[in-house]
Amino acid sequence: MSFIIENGCFSYKGSEHRLLQSINLSAEGGDLVAILGPNGSGKTTLLRCAMGFLRWSSGASLLNGRDIKTISTKELWRNVAYVPQARSIVTAYTVREMILLGRSSRIGVFAQPRLLDMRKADEVMDRLGITKLKDKRCNAISGGELQMALIARALAAEPELLILDEPESNLDFRNQLLVMDTMSEIAAEGLTCIFNTHYPAHAMRRANKALLLTNDGRNLFGSVESVVTEANIERAFGVKAVISEIETPVNVTRDVIPVMVSKAEGELGHESANDRPCLATVSIITHGQEQGGRINALLHEYNSYLIGRMGMPYRKWGVNIINVNVDAPESVVRELTQKLGVLPSVSVKATFAMERPTDGSGKPDEDIGGTV
Repeated sequence: MSFIIENGCFSYKGSEHRLLQSINLSAEGGDLVAILGPNGSGKTTLLRCAMGFLRWSSGASLLNGRDIKTISTKELWRNVAYVPQARSIVTAYTVREMILLGRSSRIGVFAQPRLLDMRKADEVMDRLGITKLKDKRCNAISGGELQMALIARALAAEPELLILDEPESNLDFRNQLLVMDTMSEIAAEGLTCIFNTHYPAHAMRRANKALLLTNDGRNLFGSVESVVTEANIERAFGVKAVISEIETPVNVTRDVIPVMVSKAEGELGHESANDRPCLATVSIITHGQEQGGRINALLHEYNSYLIGRMGMPYRKWGVNIINVNVDAPESVVRELTQKLGVLPSVSVKATFAMERPTDGSGKPDEDIGGTV
């Protein structure tokens, strides 16, 4: 399913300040899009405009090419699910009953939930690890537990487009990981997923596209690699930050470390890590066959940079091992690694060759490695 925002602008009634200015965003099936920005930049307002809860001052939201204003409520919510920020709730529904409400677009007005609906509710509770909450009242659980229940309700609807407003808010480390893992998995299954967040690191680790907002109405949309940079973070958040790479046993992950408050000015801009020519090997280990098609599609997308590829299954561990040799600008290598790294059950790392030695003329030194 495709979702597009075309030149979306919004200002609250009676205000001369335009909160959102010329927003352009596009997402297709399989995309995981992160919306970033400081407090007050309009992240939640953008989502509410995108879904039609608020009217754009100008511009439009298009679902498969159709303006959502022309789509009936029933049809819209059969294909789209929205998860708001968890607030205190007074309903006496149990968690399981509330999750079943997510099936309402697939159940007749006066019909009772079917066995299929019950099973789907149980399936998503198990997926998010909240089965133990199923008989608890929604007004008697914590904010974090309620957040997980709201996400489960959205997943139970089996949408083609899932939109989440700060889904990791109020959650501990474990549940943050569960939610982020789930978003990665459903995007890998072909759904379109859009979420807003305060955490640039979450965008870098999970998303393939990002929209960055500022408090003065500026915005930038594009690949995560080109949008979430140290310079853009400083210009949007007013914080000098360092983007670092941390090697873990299964992956190389990226983090954003805030260093100091800043008053940086300047326009947001697409920036690449480095465009120097590089020779690199991208090593991939994938568990099972689920991601084989996505990996092959990504490698085909970068085919013009590939100079060699070798893959083999290792049945003892149930994994596939792929090594790809790439001759490309550093920014391209890192972009490919980013896209591979957000796929579930995929470990990936790029190893760069040292720069080619020269004799001072800029040409390779033919004598290096010869006899003395």
